[in-house]
Amino acid sequence: MEHEERGPLRRCAVTRVRLPKEEMIRFVISPDGVVIPDLSARLPGRGIWLSARADVLETARTRGAFARAARGRVVIHPDLTHLVEDGLLRRMMDVAGLARRAGQIVCGFAKAREWVVGGRAGLVIQAADGSPDERKRVLSGARDLPVTVVPTASGLGAAFGRDHVVHAAMLHGELARRFRIESERFAGLSGRAGPNSAERSAGRCEQAGT
Repeated sequence: MEHEERGPLRRCAVTRVRLPKEEMIRFVISPDGVVIPDLSARLPGRGIWLSARADVLETARTRGAFARAARGRVVIHPDLTHLVEDGLLRRMMDVAGLARRAGQIVCGFAKAREWVVGGRAGLVIQAADGSPDERKRVLSGARDLPVTVVPTASGLGAAFGRDHVVHAAMLHGELARRFRIESERFAGLSGRAGPNSAERSAGRCEQAGT
């Protein structure tokens, strides 16, 4: 395996393009040869970095890029893309939970709208299964305000200890930045039209060798 690069950029093992680490997904090979997503980029071992794109990950999975980088046989989860997507969604909801405990996020139409109008919102999060008209009304008059769409109101609600939440607004700051990073990585993998939308996928645990 190539020595892992230093600095803020990494080279994609498929495209060979160097990108900021925040736009990529790191993988490591376990002692028994299994390809493991390292979404926090903290696991020990030399990493295999891929651009956060569905086509890149599929190429790596089916064309032997992991095995070449590892210089040996590896075992790959057949639904690796879904596995990574699920992990990124969990990270997004974890950040929302941290923001809630820090008082940096509000939920509900009225409170989210109040933060948008007052200029306090650095990020708006909305559930895809909410009313489209209501989602537009929350954002009415806002300019250049990042919006992330998550799959379900029940999933977003879990971050607030509620049955469902359709609208949330987060303050400007590090947590909003982290949420956007995870959202954009997910969007690249899920193949959605925009960089700020997310849709959950479920993976099945099987193994296949390259």
